[in-house]
Amino acid sequence: MPRRFSTEHRFGVFVFRRRFWIIAKIDEGTDPAFAGEAVNFSWLAMTIVSLRQGRGSRMDASKVTFESVQQAAARITGVAHRTPVMTCSALDGIAGRRLFFKCENFQKVGAFKFRGAFNAVGQLSEEDAAKGVVTHSSGNHAQALALAAKMRGVPAYIVMPATAPFVKKAAVEGYGAEVIVCEPNLAARESTASEVQARTGATFIHPYDNDDVIAGQGTAMLELFDQVAELGASLDAVITPVGGGGLLGGTCIAAHGLDSSVRVFAGEPAGADDAARSFEAGKLIPQTGPKTIADGLLTSLGQRNWSIIQQHVEQIVTVSDDEIVAAMRLLWERAKLLVEPSSAVVLAAILSGQFTPNRQVESVGVVLSGGNVDLERLPWL
Repeated sequence: MPRRFSTEHRFGVFVFRRRFWIIAKIDEGTDPAFAGEAVNFSWLAMTIVSLRQGRGSRMDASKVTFESVQQAAARITGVAHRTPVMTCSALDGIAGRRLFFKCENFQKVGAFKFRGAFNAVGQLSEEDAAKGVVTHSSGNHAQALALAAKMRGVPAYIVMPATAPFVKKAAVEGYGAEVIVCEPNLAARESTASEVQARTGATFIHPYDNDDVIAGQGTAMLELFDQVAELGASLDAVITPVGGGGLLGGTCIAAHGLDSSVRVFAGEPAGADDAARSFEAGKLIPQTGPKTIADGLLTSLGQRNWSIIQQHVEQIVTVSDDEIVAAMRLLWERAKLLVEPSSAVVLAAILSGQFTPNRQVESVGVVLSGGNVDLERLPWL
């Protein structure tokens, strides 16, 4: 029988000692060339998170609750896809446990990012919405926010580096957003976004360090829990990739709101392992010099998500690029699931010798975060 949640496990606000942070951040979806540039010119990338970008003068602990994830689920119902949960007996045999794949590669814009973007845009007042939304991104968040804005009928301003692939710019413009091109470094992205805000009055929607975005991402876990129950099973654990941490943070809140015994794990590239290093050290450590094929996970972990992860995650498993490519190929060939490298990180983590739960795990929910792949640059070609 599927487990039920109890009200005593619906987590509320987490309060941590408030601090000022100066960090070097790499935005999600950043290509490896830009990541290197951001590190080489790190003095340009060092920035205090600013009020005008909607994140306050300090990075506070997340205020996301189980109820806010439920409200997000109601908000996106009938808009976001209820993506399928797939199984594969061949991969179960390799892993030595039952795996339930939550296929966010079938979500609108090809990634889970649409959930959080739509939830955030949907909560703007009519006055604020009329002024539009703005973000800086060259990855899935750019497309997700552009589509969410289009669906609400409000302007979207997306700051993208000059080095962003043409196909990504075209996709964002195809959703009706205005693309503002900037130099390919973080300082230029943030200053350009601030200029757009000053000119338009648009609301800045952060790709992952935003409570409404985090709550929206958690809706995938609500669906996964119900879908596994519909298959006559229950989950011992769930695992997601971690970059900025929006998906992992939302999953934590949803999973432990539903059932406190479900254990939460994360997979992370060894070449961009700030979350694992932070988890080990017990303090947030900024990303420096990320280099991995999983380009959606190059960003630094967000403070709001860090406050959640500290409380809910059992283990963060790091995997090499070779392991990521092998897992991606398994998903393509054995499960017939077209996923991007960032998605394959979770299967790589499960199959690695580092995945060592402190007690038996027989069934695992595996969140496949997206499927936006450049078919001209497949890693095994």
